[in-house]
Amino acid sequence: MKIGVLALQGAFIEHIQMLRTLGVEAVEVRLPEQLRDLDGLIIPGGESTTIGKIATQYGLIEPIREMALQGKPVWGTCAGMIVLAKDVGMTGHSTMRQPLVGVMDVRVKRNAFGRQVDSFETDLDIPEINNDNQSKFHAVFIRAPLLEAVGPGVQVLAKLDDDTIVAARQDNLLATSFHPELTHDPRLHRYFLNMAK
Repeated sequence: MKIGVLALQGAFIEHIQMLRTLGVEAVEVRLPEQLRDLDGLIIPGGESTTIGKIATQYGLIEPIREMALQGKPVWGTCAGMIVLAKDVGMTGHSTMRQPLVGVMDVRVKRNAFGRQVDSFETDLDIPEINNDNQSKFHAVFIRAPLLEAVGPGVQVLAKLDDDTIVAARQDNLLATSFHPELTHDPRLHRYFLNMAK
């Protein structure tokens, strides 16, 4: 199996390392031709506007959209979730439209929990990933977005105690508000690999 990680900006190295510890061939993706023989793609956390702009410059937005529409698994973590979303609630200071892959039927609120200093960690119940391990998933939120609304075909995988949606799946698309690659818990990466099988 060969999984790509969009390596334009953000926490891509940590995803690569996690995939390699799971025995998977993981490659850094910077150009459209590097998407060709992949079994799946991860769009990492970082700065979503920057990722979108660079992806546009390198001609990656359309090929990633094609890949997702063809049914290949694509997972967006934190900023990657914003890039995947069809609807990004734009705040007043946003003057230009953000380049998005725009394939997942969700509405995202950016920086929903505040600034970098408002980053936090919490334990989440994610029954879908448990298998034999019933323990909660330790989730790291850094300037995280949240899912304000999900479409009818979207399965909610995890919520905070206040019912805020922080993980969801729509067929071959996976989105998490938090950074699973910053923990030593491989369950979400395993779950994604199972989607790619």
